[in-house]
Amino acid sequence: MSGPVTGFVPTRFLLLSDTHNFDVEDPALKDHPLNHPLPTTDVVLHCGDLTHCGGASSYRKAIKLLAPIDAELKLVVAGNHDLDLDKAFWDTHLDEGDDPEDHDEAMAVMKGSLAQDAGVLYLDEGTHSFTLKNGARLRIYVSPYTPAFNDWAFAYEHHEDRFNKPQDILADIISIAASRIPDCGHVDVVMTHGPPKGILDHCREGNAGCPYLLQAITRAKPLLHCYGHIHEGAGAVLVSWISSGQASPNAGGGNHLPNKFPTPISQQFVHGTKSLMVNAAINDGTNSPTNAPWLVDLLLPKADS
Repeated sequence: MSGPVTGFVPTRFLLLSDTHNFDVEDPALKDHPLNHPLPTTDVVLHCGDLTHCGGASSYRKAIKLLAPIDAELKLVVAGNHDLDLDKAFWDTHLDEGDDPEDHDEAMAVMKGSLAQDAGVLYLDEGTHSFTLKNGARLRIYVSPYTPAFNDWAFAYEHHEDRFNKPQDILADIISIAASRIPDCGHVDVVMTHGPPKGILDHCREGNAGCPYLLQAITRAKPLLHCYGHIHEGAGAVLVSWISSGQASPNAGGGNHLPNKFPTPISQQFVHGTKSLMVNAAINDGTNSPTNAPWLVDLLLPKADS
């Protein structure tokens, strides 16, 4: 990043999502960027769908993928395919041969010594704060939840809003927010598994993102919102916030940024002006791991400011 900005610290992020059992030992994947030494970074963000359908061995494989990355923080959230990480879902969807204890085993992998030794921190829904060695403060909101579709895990119904305050929700919508997305200036990065409506969310069914998440992102205006879930939507777009607080008209369809990995996208802006939106899905629309991760340089506020 070019010249310093008073009160802010340049901080590098490596973004990825939807790795779905990516196997570093698969000869067919030997040329994928994830199978080569990755650039040193400050923070790794994995936006969920570590696996195809859960399972402790699959989570171990995901940790093996993340372990070699040279980063101070490696933050992970679940996705709808990580079935047994969602206790409420798992307890009510046991099939023949499933073990009720699989949830505990999955959590033991994601929060146990294997993850700790790899520097991987599995985050529950909510806002988390970290002070980095470079002097930056990172406030990040995370959520694994996506709109219900085909009875997968971490789902909420289409009339339920889990991201906004009850007084801010749309008519005929029920608030189920246990930990809503903070207001502008109180969160630096938002990491969700799914996209907001209309921004890098297009698939064969149309725009599959969540309108209530879009409403919350419009309110929060984070420096970065990263996600995955909709493989066909992989990409990055820079949203400029206009005076009304709404996104610029080209937010969904224009101003796209190319992925030149391992060259980072370098963005120097502060809260409330722009948001970098990244759908970091590694798997493409055919469920093949053809996409590279993203490197992003952002200005985070100093921890003592």
